[in-house]
Amino acid sequence: MWFLPALVTVLAWGTADVFYKKGNDPKDRFSATKTTVMVGLVMGLHVLFYYVIYEGIAYDWKNLLLYLPVSSMYILSMAVGYFGLRYIEVSISSPISNSSGAVSALLTFFLLGGTMNNIQFGAVAAISIGILLLSIFEKKEFDEELKQENQGIDRKYRVGAIAIVFPILYSVIDGLGTFLDGYYLEFKQIMPEDQANMSYELTFFMVALLLWAYLELVKHERVLVFSERAKGLAAIFETVGQFFYVGAIASNAIIVAPMIASYSIVSVLLGRIFLKEKLSAKQYIVILMIMIGIAILGFYDG
Repeated sequence: MWFLPALVTVLAWGTADVFYKKGNDPKDRFSATKTTVMVGLVMGLHVLFYYVIYEGIAYDWKNLLLYLPVSSMYILSMAVGYFGLRYIEVSISSPISNSSGAVSALLTFFLLGGTMNNIQFGAVAAISIGILLLSIFEKKEFDEELKQENQGIDRKYRVGAIAIVFPILYSVIDGLGTFLDGYYLEFKQIMPEDQANMSYELTFFMVALLLWAYLELVKHERVLVFSERAKGLAAIFETVGQFFYVGAIASNAIIVAPMIASYSIVSVLLGRIFLKEKLSAKQYIVILMIMIGIAILGFYDG
């Protein structure tokens, strides 16, 4: 039974992207930090109630430090992604962010002696070209907006053409994290997968507590956890997707991987429906090209 968990993951992560966007307030300079706090808190609760209480798994605390290089890349990439969503459409951000698989594939190929066939190289090239084209389109669109004297620029979606740098940074940093993850769990088999995931979520939880304390004590900025509805829902959907992802990918990886990688489609559609994001036809074509590349990499990853 892999299809239902995979479908839940696709819907959960695609929905999470929209709530991340909805909860990121450009008027609040601490908005992205608060999102990081919310995600870390939910992940901490997941470790406690699922791994510890329900599964009864004993955690080896030395793994927290051992896995820190991987955890730090994942957490940093997500923090960058949260900040960037203040200024760019989720319909563009999500497909670019998901192209981190191309970064991981290249690092594995060049540094760990992994193999890639011509189709995989083609997928990496399609993703790279797609990101470049989206960057060019964003720059042209921004220049056009500057020329329209009577039409203000919506700062909720961009701070200029530079906004696209955020999902690209996410892709690179997250790709490095995935590369390190493969090194830890597949090439060296340093620790079991449950210990690795617990290490990541516990690290995220600790980062959340530190950021919460920083906002409250240093910046005197209140973090009203139960009032941050959109951020909380994003964190819940993120964690739910992660939970079902583990079971699905273990059941039928070669089919599940490309299916889950396509959750950007959900992000694009929901962004268009609920956030009223409008993209040009050429942007949609390039986004489709990127998602096909992601799906190809996911298919051959199994």
